[in-house]
Amino acid sequence: MVRLAREIVTVMVDEYGRDEFLRRISDPFWFQCLGCVLGYDWHSSGVTTVLTGVLKNAIDPQEQGLAVCGGKGKTSMRAPVEISRVGETFGFSTDRIEGLRYASRMSAKVDTTAIQVGYPLYHHALFVTEDGKWAVVQQGMDVRDRTARRYHWLSNHVQSFVMEPHDAILSDVKRGTALNMTAKESEGCQKTSIDVVKEEPRKVMRMLKSVRLAHQKSLQEWMPAEPRWTEYVIDVLSLPQNLNWKAVTRAHDFQPKNYEELLGIQGIGPATVRALALISELIYGEKPSWEDPVKYSFAVGGKDGVPFPVDKTAYDEAVKVLENAIKQAKVGDKERINAIKRLSSFTKKK
Repeated sequence: MVRLAREIVTVMVDEYGRDEFLRRISDPFWFQCLGCVLGYDWHSSGVTTVLTGVLKNAIDPQEQGLAVCGGKGKTSMRAPVEISRVGETFGFSTDRIEGLRYASRMSAKVDTTAIQVGYPLYHHALFVTEDGKWAVVQQGMDVRDRTARRYHWLSNHVQSFVMEPHDAILSDVKRGTALNMTAKESEGCQKTSIDVVKEEPRKVMRMLKSVRLAHQKSLQEWMPAEPRWTEYVIDVLSLPQNLNWKAVTRAHDFQPKNYEELLGIQGIGPATVRALALISELIYGEKPSWEDPVKYSFAVGGKDGVPFPVDKTAYDEAVKVLENAIKQAKVGDKERINAIKRLSSFTKKK
């Protein structure tokens, strides 16, 4: 897998450039195709950790001008150190290295805090080029039903870390309800959350108590009626019993200018974000988005349109690019033929 991946990446960089390789990594169709070519299940969430691990071993920063930082589990925690090391290899300035570390940290913070759907992250990988462009591929898992969710980011498309920043979000299932503070519909709720947290912590505490005493029952009005979501609603979306008041005090003292600054404050986690969102809606009438933002399945969509229709144009383009890269790869005929067969098997399933 590593040998073939190295050859494909080399051909991709030579033929299309590093920016295009990053764009492909952030494309769920191409990402799934590449995982299939290298020998992994075409529809599995496991392709995320395996493929990024293979690419991390296959890519040589000095030879290809690309690098992969982070990975699965504890390896993801080493991303900041690895980013600094890669930055030194590429000759980045201190500011650029800090910018990449910030992108790594904020993308992870957004997908664990600003989007709440019950999938804590266990995998985080940042792809970076020698030009300072980046892509993020990270994944979380719901331990209750063992389903996974993957998030794709591309620096060229990120205008804001807190407003529609993703290129793609994939999952095994689409939840009936999810708190999505990155949706355009949540913009008013973002602004009100900032105003609330700027108040004295004691006032925020009174607001929280007011919501709990007077409005907790009304929370059920937004929640899906299906019994299968009851546990999910209670665990993930209900009003938190308590907050990290040290973090709330820190945010009050800091007086954040925007929602991105608020999320970046140490200790501001899912419970605080959810409480501020509920206060914003129930007291001030600024409703967040409760729609699950997932757009693809790990099979990159279905012909029945669930959870997302297959984009045939993008799909065919992804296959064509990979076929060309495999044909040009400097590997043995057997490896090349087997890779084409795996790609062919993937396309037939679609």
